Amino acid sequence: MQIVISNCSDIPIFKQIVDEIKQAIFNNELKEGEKLPSVRVLANDLKISFLTVKRAYDELEKEGFIKTIQGKGSIVTPKNLELIKEEKLKEIQHMLEQIYRISKVANITNEEIKILYQIIFEEEE
Repeated sequence: MQIVISNCSDIPIFKQIVDEIKQAIFNNELKEGEKLPSVRVLANDLKISFLTVKRAYDELEKEGFIKTIQGKGSIVTPKNLELIKEEKLKEIQHMLEQIYRISKVANITNEEIKILYQIIFEEEE
């Protein structure tokens, strides 16, 4: 697993780590039971504070993506398909809210948005 963070991003570093690890889990790059690098190792690899990595791991554990066992490290938990679906629905909802705001500012109609949606999905098939 390779985590890439950007110091120029508006997204906090701990959140970038959370997002990268979630993406690796969603894409099966990280599998159930697989051990994550220790906080110290990942912090050293990324050249960031231990506390930043710890905060990311705490967030992932709170959301149910990993489990930390004292003295053994952090491992990927079994995939909860409902949890994954809910996470992705939340992400889509956020994007749709952005589309709504942009369309209102630019006076783009719902019909025009529907046409764009259809075009995009026709290309995927």
